[in-house]
Amino acid sequence: MAHRRGPLVTALALNTVALAVEVGAGIPAKSLSLVMDGVHNVSDEVALGFLVLAYSMRVGLSGKFLRSANLFNSLGLLAISGLLVWQVFERLQRPVAVIGIVPVIVGLVAAAANYGVARALRRPAEEDAAIQLAYVHNLGDTLVSLAPVLAGIVTLASGSRLVDPLVALGIAGAIILPTLRTIAGSHRELVWPENVACAHSTDAGDGMCPLGEP
Repeated sequence: MAHRRGPLVTALALNTVALAVEVGAGIPAKSLSLVMDGVHNVSDEVALGFLVLAYSMRVGLSGKFLRSANLFNSLGLLAISGLLVWQVFERLQRPVAVIGIVPVIVGLVAAAANYGVARALRRPAEEDAAIQLAYVHNLGDTLVSLAPVLAGIVTLASGSRLVDPLVALGIAGAIILPTLRTIAGSHRELVWPENVACAHSTDAGDGMCPLGEP
């Protein structure tokens, strides 16, 4: 199913850029909001990788990879977010200085990369629940990635050490709630991806192509 595999490869590459720049710059800058926005992309990274593999194989193996993608992109994302929320509360109790200009610049780069991921996935998401889950996450990530930008600007203006962890807490909420809604709305397709088919025209006699077939 090359018409889905191509956009997924593009999305994976762009997500890798967002992940690398946010985590790589957020740690030395001590920006928890930037690190949180970046680390949650680990789940998206693994999920997109599994999706690429799923649409590169035949039906049996592709279904297993697609279930793994759904697991990492839903339950995995919730678990990572929960861990980072705990770190946010630790940071609120013991605030540290943040280099504010770093989340401003890097957040803008990450927002552009996440928007590119969403654009790449928009068309295949219309006919596939698993890809739709990744699409919804990355569309939201475009706006969420601007949160560290806001945190950096306010930190530079006020010098407050509490702004960054508070913004990180808001990012956690923006990740967890849409994930729960998407899981609730598409749980059958996500648990049983073998039932997902690509909607090629049946008028031409092509029929429905099962998952994993070219």
